[in-house]
Amino acid sequence: MTTRDIVSDAKIDGAGIKLEESWKNLLLDEFKKPYMLQLKQFLSEEYRQGKVIYPKGNEYFAALDFTQFEQVKIVILGQDPYHGPGQAHGLCFSVREGIAQPPSLINIFKELERDLGVPRSKTGYLVPWAKQGVLLLNAVLTVEQNLAASHGNRGWERFTDQIVALLNEKREHLVFILWGSYAQEKGQFIDTKKHLVLKAPHPSPLSASRGFFGSRPFSQANAYLESKGFSAIDWRLEH
Repeated sequence: MTTRDIVSDAKIDGAGIKLEESWKNLLLDEFKKPYMLQLKQFLSEEYRQGKVIYPKGNEYFAALDFTQFEQVKIVILGQDPYHGPGQAHGLCFSVREGIAQPPSLINIFKELERDLGVPRSKTGYLVPWAKQGVLLLNAVLTVEQNLAASHGNRGWERFTDQIVALLNEKREHLVFILWGSYAQEKGQFIDTKKHLVLKAPHPSPLSASRGFFGSRPFSQANAYLESKGFSAIDWRLEH
């Protein structure tokens, strides 16, 4: 499937969307709403103009494909995809195998080592987390090459708000990890009586020293999961 395929008439309008079934059943009506049709038109025009868009079209919904609705244990909210060549593949903070780790991801690994003693991984490919139930969800699911936040306010935020709302309403005992003011604002409606919400500054080098380091999200998340009878996440990417 090519990048252009995902924005064809049979794709992003929901008629033939490539999406994991549990999510597809919950979100199918969302694809039919006017804002999603407008988003499809926007993306189609971007491609028509020859712009380079990340991630690839068949990876727009990779976070949902890797982590089925009923398997979600932890939600980590990001903002928008990495905008450099070869980086984004549909999971927030994650990069493809062989790609240098961005600064925020390096700081995440530093905190993981401080928190649980997990040595810093050589890879920034976070799919093993996703497969255990860590939903790595960006608020915006596409971006133009070298232009951060270039696809903001085009409709993706409303779509991902609905994902968070579904998890908040239909699931119990999830952990929402909200790093930075953007994620915290997006998750402000989460029911803290049903779920654990962990807040800290963003792991960016600009803010990590203001409280991200020392926040211990990984051990707190695992302790909560185990207290509710769920298995903890194995945060190691290399064994």
